[in-house]
Amino acid sequence: MSDIRFDGRVAIVTGAGGGLGRCHALELARRGAKVVINDLGPSMDGSGGSSAAAEAVVKEIEALGGEAMANGSSVADAAGVKKMIDDTMAKFGRIDILIANAGILRDKSFSKMTQADIDLVIDVHLRGSFMPIHAAWDIMKAQNYGRIVVTTSSTGLYGNFGQANYGAAKLGLVGMMNTLKIEGAKNDIKINAVCPVAATAMTEGLMPPAVLEQLKPEYVSPGVMNLVKEDAPTGVILSAAAGAFSIARIVETEGAFVGQGDELTAEAVAAKWDQITDTSKTLPAFKAGGEHSQHMFAVVAGGVKA
Repeated sequence: MSDIRFDGRVAIVTGAGGGLGRCHALELARRGAKVVINDLGPSMDGSGGSSAAAEAVVKEIEALGGEAMANGSSVADAAGVKKMIDDTMAKFGRIDILIANAGILRDKSFSKMTQADIDLVIDVHLRGSFMPIHAAWDIMKAQNYGRIVVTTSSTGLYGNFGQANYGAAKLGLVGMMNTLKIEGAKNDIKINAVCPVAATAMTEGLMPPAVLEQLKPEYVSPGVMNLVKEDAPTGVILSAAAGAFSIARIVETEGAFVGQGDELTAEAVAAKWDQITDTSKTLPAFKAGGEHSQHMFAVVAGGVKA
């Protein structure tokens, strides 16, 4: 098997001043990429910061013999995102890889969550991924090449107490990915999601030290390299933790036709509930929303014929 290399490629990694982003950036640099290190600062609640953390990672990459530049823009600020993209193009002339990793937490039970808690988390995670990707999109289209990774979470896929804001943003990223995998296909733009479990500043207070020791952020990056390589997949959710990897998918049961007109009542749905929810008959994951519609019409057609 040949080595995975990124020679001649230019990568932007947001939130790369520490944790997962730093590890992704260092691994890209080791494999030949020129890397833009974006980081606003160390504050987990998004309350300001500087590019000092980004500068430190640049020095690490330069010590490895690589090439990098720092950027202190907030990914939630339109002017900051524009500066990040403009500075990258001015220095390197292209953008091949974008890993949207920046994140914050504002954990609270839902009843105690404020509008500010909701807005800020969605701004950084969802808009803060959407805006850099949108700003780089036409550049990648013109190149007929692009590799993008968004960072989702098990909270978005499955839920977690006290993280309604975070979960909403993280699952929103999967929805965006599912559309962009379709829109980017003709221009060789591939987009995937990583669902990491790692010991970072965002998780250090949530798990015991013995568990955190196994959840090194650098154990996630080898999987991410496979999401941005030349022959990367597209539309994949890669779960990663402690050196283990799996694929998460949204699947659908075979379902049942209940009826139409006067036959279709709440009680009629209840009568077929076991068949509707029978998970022993799940279908392959759909590649687009149209396939879901086709399935539903096929269930209707089969039921009408019966």
